[in-house]
Amino acid sequence: MIAESWESELYRQMGRIVSGNHGVPIEINGMPDHVHLLVRVEPVISVSDFLCKLKAQSSGWTRRTHYPKFRWQRRYGAFSVSESVSDAVRNYIRNQKEHHKKQTFEEEYKELLKLHHVEFDKRYLWE
Repeated sequence: MIAESWESELYRQMGRIVSGNHGVPIEINGMPDHVHLLVRVEPVISVSDFLCKLKAQSSGWTRRTHYPKFRWQRRYGAFSVSESVSDAVRNYIRNQKEHHKKQTFEEEYKELLKLHHVEFDKRYLWE
């Protein structure tokens, strides 16, 4: 779990990791159990390789500096976003804590998958 006392430090570190892996961080914020990032990724790295590096480097940093048992879950969701809605996505990410008072992450994620016609098996969404 991401503690409030070091979450902003983690988000800054994730921004540095994004920059060091062919990306540009635009917005990073989250909750104790998940993080949302809006980033631009150069077309020299695959999304899966980019996220693998981001997760490995950020979990290593977190284990070394704050929480030795920290681990990201194995899965992730990645969605492309049109420039025309990037401001709305930025606002959504900035307001995570307020947003999740109304809807849980699990509810939101399932809704997003359904909205974009992504088939999924509920057994594989959460560990």
